[in-house]
Amino acid sequence: MSAARAIGLVLGVAADGALGDARRRPPVTAFRRIAHRPGPGAALAGVLVAGGVLLERAGRGRPVLQASATAVTTWAVLGAAGLALQGTELARDLEECRFEPARSTLSELDPRVADGLGPIALSRASVETLAENTSDAVVAPLVWGAVAGVPGLLGARAVSLLRRARGGRRGHWAIDRLDELVHLVPTRVAAGLTVLAAPVVGGSAGGAWRAWRRDTIAHPSPNAGRVEAAFAGALEVRVGGRTVYPHGVAELPVLGVGRNPDAGHVTRAVELSRVVGWLAGVTSVLLAVVAGFWRRSR
Repeated sequence: MSAARAIGLVLGVAADGALGDARRRPPVTAFRRIAHRPGPGAALAGVLVAGGVLLERAGRGRPVLQASATAVTTWAVLGAAGLALQGTELARDLEECRFEPARSTLSELDPRVADGLGPIALSRASVETLAENTSDAVVAPLVWGAVAGVPGLLGARAVSLLRRARGGRRGHWAIDRLDELVHLVPTRVAAGLTVLAAPVVGGSAGGAWRAWRRDTIAHPSPNAGRVEAAFAGALEVRVGGRTVYPHGVAELPVLGVGRNPDAGHVTRAVELSRVVGWLAGVTSVLLAVVAGFWRRSR
């Protein structure tokens, strides 16, 4: 089982890189549309996870079926290639001072109000959303896929999309607590991988570690801000602060130290996201193998 799941994760990650933008994948597109209506979205999430459980059980003792199901599901939910593409678009538009297209791309990735944001605010928001989406759309599905297989992949992505559809609002107790639980470990894994990946893109591993451990203490959420702080520390910039959402203004702690980010930092954030994504793929394979050995030893 562990080998089949690991092979499926490898194939799914490779397919995401080879076949590109997740925005063109019918499973993700359909769920995003439904998720904007909290009732149907939550119901669909439950149906997807239940279907994933049945598919995972059907694959027991059938390694080819399990590997195939894991690979297809990983490809369907993973957002690494699409995130890199949109991040590259953001960086290019910011470099060329094309702010309206940059605001439009940012709005596809982040629920904040992008209207009126200038170059500094757009660059800051871009680094933040690249970090957050790296955790939510890449690391979290892979971690849960390694531990729980197909239902883990589907459940982690469904919860992220439900939260995204709510535009940053809080107040739905069940979804808020579920989101915190699902991302409790993946956000910390993503922050740790950011520390490891920082030198690869010419960043500071020490800065990423210090920002992660120091600045997120003041954040009101047990998860939010950890990867953003690690990205900011790695790139030696500052993010966070006043953020406007459709439902109101959030005064968030400043994460990182140094200068305000610019288009060049957004480009480096894209590369950092890529490296973290590949490290997450390797980590998920190792987790799948370890989890398989642990289950057999019980």
